[in-house]
Amino acid sequence: MLPSDLATQLKGHLANVTMPVELIASLDESAKSDELRELLTQIEGMSDDISLRIDGAGEGDGERRPSFAITRAGTDVRVDFAGIPLGHEFTSLVLALLHVGGHPPKVSDETAETIRNLDGERHFETFFSLSCQNCPDVVQALNVMSVLNPSIHHVAIDGAVFQDEAEDRGVVSVPSVFLDGDLFEQGRMTLDEIVAKLDTGSAERAAEEIAGKDPFDVLVVGGGPAGASAAVYASRKGIRTGLVAERFGGQVADTMGIENLISVPYTDGPKLVSALEAHVNEYDVDVMTLQRAARITAPEQDDGHVEVTLDSGATLRSRSVIVSTGARWRQLGVPGEDEHRNRGVHFCPHCDGPFYKGKDIAVVGGGNSGVEAAIDLAGIVGHVTVVEFTDALIADDVLQRKLHSLPNVDVVLGAQTTEISGDGSAVDGLVYLDRATGEERRLDLDGVFVQIGLLPNTEWLEGSVELSDRGEVVIDDRGRTSMPGVFAAGDCTTVPYKQIVISMGAGSTAALSAFDHLIRTPEPVPATMA
Repeated sequence: MLPSDLATQLKGHLANVTMPVELIASLDESAKSDELRELLTQIEGMSDDISLRIDGAGEGDGERRPSFAITRAGTDVRVDFAGIPLGHEFTSLVLALLHVGGHPPKVSDETAETIRNLDGERHFETFFSLSCQNCPDVVQALNVMSVLNPSIHHVAIDGAVFQDEAEDRGVVSVPSVFLDGDLFEQGRMTLDEIVAKLDTGSAERAAEEIAGKDPFDVLVVGGGPAGASAAVYASRKGIRTGLVAERFGGQVADTMGIENLISVPYTDGPKLVSALEAHVNEYDVDVMTLQRAARITAPEQDDGHVEVTLDSGATLRSRSVIVSTGARWRQLGVPGEDEHRNRGVHFCPHCDGPFYKGKDIAVVGGGNSGVEAAIDLAGIVGHVTVVEFTDALIADDVLQRKLHSLPNVDVVLGAQTTEISGDGSAVDGLVYLDRATGEERRLDLDGVFVQIGLLPNTEWLEGSVELSDRGEVVIDDRGRTSMPGVFAAGDCTTVPYKQIVISMGAGSTAALSAFDHLIRTPEPVPATMA
């Protein structure tokens, strides 16, 4: 079942299993059950501490077949999968085997203690797809919670295998997490984010802790490639460095294949995000996640500290600030778009494309992102229509040639999308204006994937820092902004090309410029000495 390289890798990891593990499988006569049987039999043969029991009806996730439970023998510790967790979920399978088998998860002592102290039974279900690069974060987080606290139950469900159930429950976007039968959250979440939603006092405690921090020399706002690079470069100068962000990664976490990061022939978004976070953690950087910046205040003459106020109400002070808040997917801004978000309107073809197998969809946008999405989706869905506002596709020629070679793709040019129609739970069409004739036309379809570029995350800076007419932070060649002591880097700025490698370099430039600013600026006099 597993290729030899993955089998060797898994067998090596299973040497870390220290407690007996029993695999309990619920199977039927389907081909998928045969595949799962083969996989679990192969895993059983890799470790003397792992045993397999076939068709544990009523003991595994017996209502879904094929499914299996990973249990710690003689205890209530277990993790459940419905489907075959390969593809992006192979790592989730490996970690579940290790954690149930006694290998401790990489969780801070504080977070682990909070999870153990959560009261009451909770039953989580996560719908994932094997092509979704964001799903493993959620699956692994909930699996860890179920291992640390047996009153928390979790089953990860392959939506492609259990497509009827996914449709019945309105799942057309992954990851989709249900708690006790009700929708809990959709989209990528970290372990700390999930815990914060369950532990209502955690946000208040975090805000209180942040408010009590001493001023920084450099405060980085944002945790993407630019922010990570800035934090590393600043910390290496031996100055007090902080990083505050909603989460690490930003748009990179939603990127499937990365082939143009120089010296790294191929990686994917989640792997790069993990590497960025690990690199930052190698240095003395005070990292504060799950925090959104709300406003920035220029330093007063007798103080010298820039203030960054967070949504939580806490305020951080620093002698210099590097803004690297990145960008998000740009929306169409038409009726029906918000109403059907994750219910027929999507922004990640890799995550949500599998739910449209054999169906008709549209991709709005004729740039590289849009054409790449259409090419990927054409191998899954029944038919793709690319809808482009201008009179010609603007994607690279090589992508256009590939697109036009596909038999189930049409291209509509000079089309201004004016509405996405549906009943609130599902999309049934897209309305556009033919810009050449002025006529309104309609496409009957099941889903819309919006790929029209990025919008900078800079609303919190309005009125404080100079922004371009596109909302980008205006910077010079050293990353300086219009506010003294404040620098910026990455996709939120006027840098002409939005690329990972450029953001990394820009973050480094901003950090070096901030350091140069610090050594040329007298340190503020503490209030007790003034």
